[in-house]
Amino acid sequence: MIAALTQAQAARLVARIDAIPLFAHAYAWHLNFRLGTATPADLLPFARAHGLKGVKIHVEDGEERSLLHAPETRAPFAALAQSLDLEIHIETSSTSEPDLRDAIQIAHATSATSVRCYPRHAGRLSQVIAATIADLQRLPALDPSGRLDFLLEQHEDLTSRELVHILQQVANPRLTLLYDFANMINANETPEAALAIMARHITDVHIKDAKILPDRGGFAHRACRSGEGDIDFARLLTHLLLLGDGTAQIRAFALEEENEMYAPAYRFAEEGPDPVIPAREASTTDPTAGEPLPDRLARERREATAQIHYVRTVLARLRAQALSRLETP
Repeated sequence: MIAALTQAQAARLVARIDAIPLFAHAYAWHLNFRLGTATPADLLPFARAHGLKGVKIHVEDGEERSLLHAPETRAPFAALAQSLDLEIHIETSSTSEPDLRDAIQIAHATSATSVRCYPRHAGRLSQVIAATIADLQRLPALDPSGRLDFLLEQHEDLTSRELVHILQQVANPRLTLLYDFANMINANETPEAALAIMARHITDVHIKDAKILPDRGGFAHRACRSGEGDIDFARLLTHLLLLGDGTAQIRAFALEEENEMYAPAYRFAEEGPDPVIPAREASTTDPTAGEPLPDRLARERREATAQIHYVRTVLARLRAQALSRLETP
């Protein structure tokens, strides 16, 4: 891969690796938030200790202790993030008006810079797409001051071309795409093919590994520890880091270790032109059978830290290869 780069691309890659905006992602602590005692504020010193630029956190991370359900924690959360020089990105698992309104309110209260969403409509594909477009066309009214950027994530049921179509129909310059390393698998796409289609619209990334599993004529994915699955980190990171001619196009690479999370196939090679998209809940990970919960929670935190080291090892290897390319006439 590196050998195929021009010297200008190799130089750009070195510079962008040196300045890569790595973020902690709260899903890496999913079980600690859902079944343990972790609070949103606990993620901030973790991010700072590992030299990350910020955090991406869901409105409901922490259950009753979350930014959604404990509004009194928003101001202290924002103050701590500011004191640690960390950027905040808010995430929600819906495009419905009430959920977007809540997420935007939380984003404003915490001085966040963006809100991520994804549709969870059910029904015929054409209906899902139309409903999602209508949802996202409300964003200017929900954020009239234009303080926030918005991210639409590919989240297992819509294809890359469908997401680009939605983006074009909404035509909001503050709305871009979030590229997840594995979610396109469930829509019967490969990570590389999805990246090629979405590339010029991507500004944010979720980094994770997964095993690709055949499922009823489509493909499921089971998330795993980074470096143990089927995702080509080096290839994807190289392409993503090179996006943007003058300045880097990607604003945040979030470290979203999700070991043992499972998502089934939603799209299939033999489906008709307007398939039915089933209703579904937001993503979750179940505790590991037979493993005491305290042990599982401790392991989850270790795996979150290990992913940071793994990704930085991949980046260091890419940087060394790019430097070598610069030395080659």
